[in-house]
Order: sequence, then C-alpha cells, then structure tokens
Amino acid sequence: MSVPLYNRDLSWLSFNYRVLLMAADQQAPLYERIKFLSIFSSNLDEFFRVRMPAILAINKVLETDPDAGENESISSETLTDVLQEINRQQQEYGRIFTGSVLPALLAQGVQLYYNQPLLTAHHAFTKNYFLTTILAYLQPVWLTGHQKNLFLENNALYLAITLIPRNNNDIREYAIINIPAALPRFLQLPAVDGVHYIAFTDDIIRTHLAYIFPDHTVDSSYSVKLTRNADMDMDEIKGDILEEVETLIRKRELGVPTRFLYDGSIPLPLLHFLAQQFDIREDELVMGGRYHNLKDLAGLPQPPGLTNVDYPRVTPAEDKAIAATDRLLDLVLQQDLLIHLPYQRYDYVLRFFNEAAADPDVAEIYVTLYRIASGSQIAQALISAARNGKKVTVFVELKARFDEANNIRWAKKMKDAGVKLIYSIPGMKVHAKTALVKRNRGYQWDYCGLIATGNFNESTARFYTDHVLFTAHTGITREMELLFLYLQSREQPVSYQFLQFEHLLVAQFNMTQRFTGLIDREIRHAKEGKPARIIIKINNLQERGMIGKLYEASEAGVSIDLVVRSINCLAPGIPESRNIRIVRIVDRYLEHARVFIFHNNNQEEVYMGSADWMNRNLHRRIEVCVPVYVPALQQQLKDILQLQLKNSTTAQQAIQTYVQNIV
Repeated sequence: MSVPLYNRDLSWLSFNYRVLLMAADQQAPLYERIKFLSIFSSNLDEFFRVRMPAILAINKVLETDPDAGENESISSETLTDVLQEINRQQQEYGRIFTGSVLPALLAQGVQLYYNQPLLTAHHAFTKNYFLTTILAYLQPVWLTGHQKNLFLENNALYLAITLIPRNNNDIREYAIINIPAALPRFLQLPAVDGVHYIAFTDDIIRTHLAYIFPDHTVDSSYSVKLTRNADMDMDEIKGDILEEVETLIRKRELGVPTRFLYDGSIPLPLLHFLAQQFDIREDELVMGGRYHNLKDLAGLPQPPGLTNVDYPRVTPAEDKAIAATDRLLDLVLQQDLLIHLPYQRYDYVLRFFNEAAADPDVAEIYVTLYRIASGSQIAQALISAARNGKKVTVFVELKARFDEANNIRWAKKMKDAGVKLIYSIPGMKVHAKTALVKRNRGYQWDYCGLIATGNFNESTARFYTDHVLFTAHTGITREMELLFLYLQSREQPVSYQFLQFEHLLVAQFNMTQRFTGLIDREIRHAKEGKPARIIIKINNLQERGMIGKLYEASEAGVSIDLVVRSINCLAPGIPESRNIRIVRIVDRYLEHARVFIFHNNNQEEVYMGSADWMNRNLHRRIEVCVPVYVPALQQQLKDILQLQLKNSTTAQQAIQTYVQNIV
C-alpha cells in the first residue's frame, strides 16, 4: 500500500520558520528574540552541511531514475522547492531583523551598525582595536585566477575585495581576507549622545582595509563563506573506531562544497571569478546579505542599563522526596521517581552518579553516553568511581554528529582512569539514554536504573525539555543488564535474536513490533466501538511503516494526537489523517522528550524513552523506551501532554507552574 508522505526537508524548514517567527514575537524579551535569530541561522547552516548534500545527490540520480527519491519523498522539483523556501525565509529574516529587532534595540538605546558606515567619532577607537588586536589574525591572499593558493575553511567568514593599484586606475585586482573566528564577532564602542553602539568585526576590518593594502585603493568588499558537506558516512567504519572517527572528523572540514553564500550586491564578474577560483558550481551559489554567520548574534553584547531583555530567571523546582533523603539510591529502591527537565533540578541526575561513585556498596556502574557535556560532571564521577575501585563500563557513541571530538576527548580520559570503554557498533549508533548501578549488600544485589528521554548532559539539560525515570523495578533493571551485556559484545543484533525484552522496548530487537502491536490494539478497540486513543510526543516522525500504521488507525476511528517538534512526514489534510491532530511547540526551551500513550480501553499504557520514529532510530540505532508503571507518574506525563495539546503557545509556562505544584 502506498503511504502518502510530506517531504522531510520542507517539513524541517517549516520548523525552522517557526523558530524565526519567535524572533518576530514582540511579546518575547528582546535579546531572546535575537537568540532565536541566531538559532535560525545556526539551524540553516547545519541543513546545508548535512541535508543539502543528500538533496543534491538524489536530484542528480533522479535525472536518470525518476523513482529513486521515493523513500525520501523527494522528486525532481524538491531542490527547487527547498531553495525557494529558504530564499523566502531569508527575506523574512531580513524584514524581521531590520524592520523589528533593530528598531527595538534602538528604542533601548542600542545602535547595532548594520549596513551603515561607522561614525567618524568611532574611527580612532576602532583603529586602535584593529591595529592592536585584529591585525594579528588577518591573512590576506591575492587571487590571481590561474593559481589556486587558498582553501576556504568550512563556514568561515571572508571578505572578497576589489582593489585598484595606485599607479594604474584601469586595473582591478582581487584579494580575499579572513574575518577571525578566534575574536568576538561584535565590539561594543563608546556611547555617543547617550546611545550605545555595537559594531560587527567585519565592519571594523572593512573600515581599515587601507592598512592591509597600502599600495592600492580599496574599491569594494563583499562578505562570502563556503559551507562544506559534513554528512560523513561513519556507519561504514570497520577497523579501529577511535582512530577512524578522528580521521573522519578531520576530513569533514575538507568536504565538498554545498553552498557558497555571497553578498547579494557583489558584481557578477567578481562572483564568477570566485566561483571559478574555488570550484563552485552554479547550483551551490546562494545569495545572502552583507553579513553571514548570524548565529553569532547569540553573543551580541548587552550594554549596561537594559531592562527586561531576557527571560526572567527560573529556579528549577525541588523534588521534596529526593531533597529529604540522605541516600538517593535507597530512595529509588523504595519507589520509582520521575523528574521533568528543565523544570526540575538536574542535580538529582548528577547526585545519582556521584552517590554511585562514592557508595562503598556499589560494585558496578554501566552507562551509555551519546553527547557528553564539555565539562561533564557525570564523566568525572565515572572517573572517580573507577579510581575508587568500582567496575565502571561506559558505552561512548563516537559517531554522535558534531560531538565526536568532545566524546573522544572524554573517552580517553575515562580509559586512562580505568573505566572500561565500549565504542560504537560498526554500522550502528547507540542512542539509548540508560544507566545501571549494582550494589552488593552481602546477602543480595540491588539494582538501580536510570532511563531518560535525553542525553546525560548537564549543559543541554538547562534548556532541553526531557524526562528522567529512576527505577529499581526488577524486570526493567534485569533487562537493562541484558542490554549492557549485549552492548559489550559490539556485535550486530542479528546475532542476539535470543534476547527477549518483556518490559523494555529496544530498537533492533522488539521496538517496532511492540509499537505496531500497541497501535493495532487501538485499531481493534475502535472497530469494536470501544474508546481508542493514541498520544505521541516525539522530535521527528518520518518512518514510513509507523506513519502507515497511524493512517490505518486514523481511518479505523482512533483519535490520535501528535506533538512533533521538527520533521513530520505525516501528511495533514488528507483522508487518511482525518482523525490525527498535530501540534508543534517552539518556545523558550527545546522540546526533546519522547512519550507514547495508548488508551487501551481505559487501562492506559505509558512509555518514554530515546526513540524518534525515523528510519535511523528504528532501523540503524539502539534505542530504549521504558514503560512507566506507577499510576501517579503516568498521570504526570499525561497531564503535561494535555497542557501541550491544550495551548502550544503557553504550554511551557503552564508546565512550569504544574511541576512546581506536584512536587
């Protein structure tokens, strides 16, 4: 049966557009709106680094095989549609920034130079900064046309400059100069008439280019940057994974171009010259504005005296039971606990690992780490545990995109401390968020488990919404032990089909079958005239089989509510999806939790875990979802989802109040 799908890339772009609309929301604090502009720009950069290579490749194949893009819902028109949508959004970005955000800054007494020459009053200050600080980082290169002597770094900023020799006004020469990434992108300048001024480093360099080219007249300068393919095929690694990942990280920065972003005012002769100089194809040329890498707006300085320009600080709520106990592990043995991030303290997760590291009865600790915080207290606790004589086994996913280098750094530190390191399974990523602590009490072994919807990462926990379950449930923790035994084998799951998971849902073993069975049960109930409902919250929905089951359930009369943050390939507004409601939440925090609720004829089953419903999650990763058995904890997840479904624009504020009250 054909499954109608909405294109994943257009869906993702619609998500990024929702991010952009947050920058247009005048009810949001001013500097938070600026951060949303930064996030939009950063997201789009990653799209060109990761997804655009796939679109270009499939588009090329479609020229000879029109059916090649079916599984990705890509047609020959997709590239055009994607580029048109990106162009539309960038135009909207410019309107929001120049028409709304910059005037709002000025109303606060802050002038950001944007497409404006620096005031004469600032020349002496910027000249001194240029000569004493910026100049040390500048590396101008002459472009001759026949000699290619410059490699443009990935996503680095450059100025392409047209120069006129002082002794020959009929000649035009070209040079390119880097905008140093090692320096802050913005410089706060002295106030003039009570107005605080901020300048891009780019404009300070433009203003003082004459110092770099004393024998020439600077005719014009235009910002350019090259984005390179970052979608490295790490699934094919077969040898020493640590060494090969390090090699691939280096190769990523040398990837083929996917976008040459240029100032739209650049003359065509210069643009064509640059394209020839750097081997840029026509379909890789993307027109932009005067400034690139506007993700740097996240670091825009805040002059003194500004008021109400940031979200008010929120103190995460305490869990009274955890706060009152001296031993968290003992409390987990007595009752399951559930915390909701970032509305509650992440300290409890840190405490779990810290207590395990120090508890003399703890003999073994097992954990999967996907994205490790740069200053990870959890990794440090695991190091201390190993040095305290405990058996510590850590699965580190070295193929976590853009976090590979940091994960490798921590892996080496932990290994040096005596931690047993398990690296990535060839051809597969481990995306599960699990930890298991075993205590030897002499007469018995105690098991305490931790299963989360998000990474064990205290940095992202401050602004990602996630749920963390602490449990000593015998069935769950014994199955977690089986999972860790399997992970230590570093074998493909096909060799371990004898592993039976009754409680856990584990991708590659039983997850797809169990989710399919849960949907089928709702379909049966609907056909029998019983109440039938499904509520699912995930980041991405793309896998064809699961979308097909949701269509089937919808057509059978099952009421389905979906909270999908980003990619959603389920097509709305068609007969197959008539009973499906879709909500997207974009707000202060990044929605990251995965929760699955099946009505089951008024005997609801609730699951949470790491798995989105994408091809990669269900078919090329190890993911873990866990049932939430305690009715009170089930109710918390159901209440939170109802708040999100009720009003997506105020959900996070309502959840903050709700969590404050339940604990």
